[in-house]
This record gives sequence, C-alpha cells and structure tokens, in this order.
Amino acid sequence: MAKVHPLPPVVPKVSSKRESFTIWMKSLVMQANGCTVYNENGEIVYRVDNYEKKGSNEVYVMDLRGKVLYTILRRVWFLGRWEGYKGDSSSLNKEKPKFKVTKKGHVNAEAGCYTLEALAGKSAFKIIDCRGGVFAEARRKKSSSRVVLGEDVLSLVV
Repeated sequence: MAKVHPLPPVVPKVSSKRESFTIWMKSLVMQANGCTVYNENGEIVYRVDNYEKKGSNEVYVMDLRGKVLYTILRRVWFLGRWEGYKGDSSSLNKEKPKFKVTKKGHVNAEAGCYTLEALAGKSAFKIIDCRGGVFAEARRKKSSSRVVLGEDVLSLVV
C-alpha cells in the first residue's frame, strides 16, 4: 500500500529586496470568493477567501495549506473600516488589531502607516508609506511579450 507524505510547508521569506507577485482574482475553492497570490516561481504563497457570499464581513488570509494567518473583519460597515487580526476568527479575543484600513485608503499597522492610492484604471494602485515612498505597486499583469492579461490578473511589486 502506498504511503502519503505531506509536503514541507512553504514559508514566505521577508527580505528588503524588491519582490514580484502575481495576484489572480479567483479563489481556488469552488463557490468561494477570493484571490490567490503566486510568487515569482509560480508557487502559491497566499490565498484570500471568505467562503460566504460576495461582500462578506469576514475574510481570511491563508497560506498554501489553508492555515488562517489573518482574519479581516468589517467593523463599521457605513464607515468602510476593516480590521485585521492574527489567526482565525475562533482565536480572536478583544486584542488590538494588527492593522486597520479605512474607506479613504488609510492603513494603520503595527509597522507603520500607509495610504492606498488608486492609479489609472480600476485594477491599479500604489501603497505609499508615511514618508511618501512607494512601498508596493499593483497593475494589470503583462506577459513576457507585453500582452496585457485579463482584468483579474495583477502584478504586485513590493
């Protein structure tokens, strides 16, 4: 009888060099709403899903194996504020959120503050740090032959 051995976990590395990711605005799970993030080698590094209807008040950021890294909750729906907590919703207590995002695009995190700035087109944005420097930028992805891919495929440079 064949034995099944689990693969070693893929642990994303944090570095100071520029990294590129591909964001596919599709969930890997049928009937779920979310997106999938791939690294430069084509490996899945993150998944974002809500498993409920579109526009849910709870979203999960997961690793490749489906382990919930962050739970993002919509706290005040009419103000458009989201709060991110480490771990899944069952482990949430009244701890301080790790980050907050406002409807105006302001992000306050333990590591600093950032602003989301929309660029030309609906699928492009920049994340700017408090000093005015560009932290990350997302645009529609282009193939190696410079053909623009679908609206649901983005290139993110961090």
